Amino acid sequence: MDTRNDTARTYDVVLFGATGFVGELTARYLAAHAPQRCRWALAGRDRDRLERLRDRLAAEHPECAGVPLLVADAGDAAALRGLAESARVVATTVGPYLWYGEPLVAACAEAGTDYVDLTGEPEFVDLMYVRHDARARETGARLVHACGFDSVPHDLGVYFTVRHLPRGVPLRVDGFVRSNAAFSGGTFASALTAAGRGRQAARAARDRRLHEPRQADRRARAPLGAPRFSRETGAWALPLPTLDPRVVERSAAALPLYGPDFRYRHYAAVRTLPMALGGAAAVGAGAALAQVPAARRWLMGRYEPGRGPDAERRRRSWFRVRFVGEGGGRRVCAEVSGGDPGYDETAKMLAESALCLALDEGLPPVAGQVTTAVAMGDALLERLRAAGIRFRVADAR
Repeated sequence: MDTRNDTARTYDVVLFGATGFVGELTARYLAAHAPQRCRWALAGRDRDRLERLRDRLAAEHPECAGVPLLVADAGDAAALRGLAESARVVATTVGPYLWYGEPLVAACAEAGTDYVDLTGEPEFVDLMYVRHDARARETGARLVHACGFDSVPHDLGVYFTVRHLPRGVPLRVDGFVRSNAAFSGGTFASALTAAGRGRQAARAARDRRLHEPRQADRRARAPLGAPRFSRETGAWALPLPTLDPRVVERSAAALPLYGPDFRYRHYAAVRTLPMALGGAAAVGAGAALAQVPAARRWLMGRYEPGRGPDAERRRRSWFRVRFVGEGGGRRVCAEVSGGDPGYDETAKMLAESALCLALDEGLPPVAGQVTTAVAMGDALLERLRAAGIRFRVADAR
C-alpha cells in the first residue's frame, strides 16, 4: 500500500500541537505561505484554544477563518488514528517526544501517512526506528524526524557541501555551529530528558544497530571529535554530542553521493577560550544535575514548556553553520545561515518540510524512517532557499 498520492485524504497537511509556542509560529507560517491549493488543518487537544488561534490567524489572513479544527489528545490512540487517516502529512510540535510522541508515529506508520516532527531526542528516534520503520515501509509512510534546527541546517548543509565535492572518493566534513539565540522551555525539557536517560539512550542505540541493515561496500561515520582551535573558523571547536551528527551519518549511509568512506564531526564554535571552558562546565553541570530526578524536575520548572522569547528577541537572533569538506584533492567551505533558529526558522523548516512532502512532485521513492536529505534533498533545500535560509559556498579550491 502506497498512499503518497492518495488524493482521497481530506487534508494535505495537519499541524498537531498548533496552540503551543512553536506550533503557533508554524501555523502563522502556513497561513502566510501555504499555497491556495493546499488543504491544511489545525489540531490539538483543546478546541477553545484552537478557535482562538484560528481567530488570530484570520485577523491577519481572512481566508483562514475557515481552516478546519481537529481535536485529538497525544494519548488518545483512536483520535490519532483518525487524524492520521485524514491527512497526507502530519506535522507535530508536541514534545518531549519521548513522553508524548510515539502514538502519533504509530498511527502514521499504520495509515501510510507521512510524518514530520521537531525532535532532537536520539533515544526517541532510535526507538521509533525499531518499533515502526518496518510497518512504515509496508504502507509507504515517510517518517521524518528532526525537521527543525535539529537537524535540517546540518543535514542539508552537509548534503549541499558534498554536492560540491568529487564523487566516488572518501570525504571528510566538519560542521561548526554559531548562534546567539535563546531556547524554549520545550527544548530545555527535551534536553534535560535526554541528559537524564543516558543508559536508556545507549540501550536504544544498541537495539537499533541490531535492526539496521549493514552495508558491505560503503562506510559512514560520525565520531565525536576532540576540543580544538579551528583555523577554519577562528574559534574554539567544542564537540556537540547531539542528534545532528547521527542524522548526517544516516543520510551518508543511505546516499551514494557521500562516497565510499564518509566521516562527519559536529562542533560548537566559540570565540574565546574562557567562553569555551565556561560553556563546557555549564553543560557538564546541567548533565550531572539531570541524573537526579528531583533536580531534573526543578530545572524543568525554571523554563515552562509552551513559552519562548518575544518577537523582538527573536528578531535579534541568528545562526550560522560553517562546513569544511575535503576529498579527492578538493576543499570546500560552505555555510548555512538564517535568523532565529529555535523558533522562527524552526517553524519555517517544519512547515516547508510538511509542504514539500505533501505537494512536491518527483521526490525520492523512499519509505520508512528517513532523514530530510534522503526524503526531500534538493526539493527541500530549494524551498528553504526561497524562504530566506541561505546556503552558499564560501570558498572552494
